[in-house]
Amino acid sequence: MDYAATGQEALSRIAGASDLDTLEALRVEFLGKQGSISGLLKTLGKMSPDERKVEGPRIHGLRESVTEALTARKDALETAALDARLESETIDLSLPAPEQPRGSVHPVSQVMDELAEVFADMGFAVATGPEIEDDWHNFTALNMPESHPARAMHDTFYFPDRNEGGREMLLRTHTSPVQIRSMLDVVKHNPGGAPLRVIAPGRVYRSDSDATHTPMFHQIEGLVIDKGIHLGHLKWTLETFLKAFFERDDIVLRLRPSYFPFTEPSVEVDVGYAYEGGRRVVGGSGDAPGHAWMEVLGSGMVNRRVIEAGGLDPDEWQGFAFGTGVDRLAMLKYGMDDLRAFFDGDVRWLSHYGFSALDVPTLSGGVGTPA
Repeated sequence: MDYAATGQEALSRIAGASDLDTLEALRVEFLGKQGSISGLLKTLGKMSPDERKVEGPRIHGLRESVTEALTARKDALETAALDARLESETIDLSLPAPEQPRGSVHPVSQVMDELAEVFADMGFAVATGPEIEDDWHNFTALNMPESHPARAMHDTFYFPDRNEGGREMLLRTHTSPVQIRSMLDVVKHNPGGAPLRVIAPGRVYRSDSDATHTPMFHQIEGLVIDKGIHLGHLKWTLETFLKAFFERDDIVLRLRPSYFPFTEPSVEVDVGYAYEGGRRVVGGSGDAPGHAWMEVLGSGMVNRRVIEAGGLDPDEWQGFAFGTGVDRLAMLKYGMDDLRAFFDGDVRWLSHYGFSALDVPTLSGGVGTPA
C-alpha cells in the first residue's frame, strides 16, 4: 500500500477543513474505531514478524502525522473563531455595571474593623478569648465576690456542668476575661512581666432584651499594662480613639466617678452631642446650648487585685482598662435606632446599612465609609 499517497491525501483534506465540525468528521474517518488508519493498525496482528517490522513504523508514522495535522488545524480554526468573535463584539465601558445580587458587610463587623484600625495606630494588638468561660476568669479574677449582683442567674447564662477543675461554666458576660488571659500569657512567656497593649472585641451574653439590649451583643475592651501609668494616659487614649472613630476634632469628654469592681478609681465617660436631622450627632461640649451629655463607655485604673490575679506585681506594674458596646457605637455613628434590628437578619435592613466588602477602613482614607 502506498502510505505516502494516503497520508498526502489525508493531510490535504485536513488542511482544507473550513470548520470544526468538518475537522471532527475527518478525525472520525481517519482515527475513529472504524477509521481507515485505525483499520491499518488492526492488520499488524495478521502480519508475520518480518512484515510487521517493515509495515509497523510506516503505519504508526502515518497515524502520528495525521494526528499532528488534526491538532494544528483545530488550533488554527479555534484561534480564527476567537479573533472573529473579538472583532465583532464591543463593550461600552461608559455604561454602568449590571445589577447583580451581592452581600454586604454587617455594620457590627465594619465597626469592629474600624476600631481595630484606630487602636492599631496607637500600638494595640487584638486579643481573643473563649466565649464559653469559667467563673474564675469571668468574675473572681476580676475582683467580683460571690455575692456580687453580676453573678445572679438573671444576668448570666450558666451551664449545668462544671469543668474539670470544678469551676462553674457560663457564657461570658463581658470581654474582660480576655484581660486576665492576656496578662497570664505575658507572664507565661516573660515571668518578669512586660508592657501590654491589647483590645478584645467579641460577643458577650446577658439575660436582657429590649430596644437597647439583646441577650447577645458585642463589646470591645482595652487594656494597657506598663510602669508609671496614670489616669491622664487613659483620658488621652480615649479622647484620641473617639476623635478618630467619629472623625471629628471637636469631641469633648466628661469623666464622672463611678464604680466597677475591676478598676479603682473608676470613671464613666460621656461625650457631648446634639440632635441634627432627627439623629444624635457627637461633637461639642454637652454644656453648650442645644447639646447634652451621653455615656459611651466605662473605664478606670486596673484594680491591684486584678493585676495580682494576672500574675503581675501591682507595686511594679500599673494599668488602665476601658470597655464599650460595639453595637451602640454603630448605632450612634450611623444613625440606627433599634438594637434588635442588628440581629433580625432582615435583608432590607442589611442592604440599607451594610457596607461593601471593598470599604476597608483606613486612617489615611477615613475609617468611616458610606453605609
